[in-house]
Amino acid sequence: MVCFCFLVDQTRQVQRRKPAAGTCSRCGAGACVADMKTATRFCYVPFYWKSWRAIMCTFCGAVIRSYH
Repeated sequence: MVCFCFLVDQTRQVQRRKPAAGTCSRCGAGACVADMKTATRFCYVPFYWKSWRAIMCTFCGAVIRSYH
């Protein structure tokens, strides 16, 4: 009997951020507009990237709104 185990993970990375008007609904801190990059890896080899923009909290890091 052969058993295969594959490792798949996904990482989010902030490329750039700029201050934005508004506050976070969770902690009340300020917000910023961030260019995000999501990378999906299969057995430590990246095979899919996606860039998107999000409004996120500067204190807790929560994504308030995303634009795909």
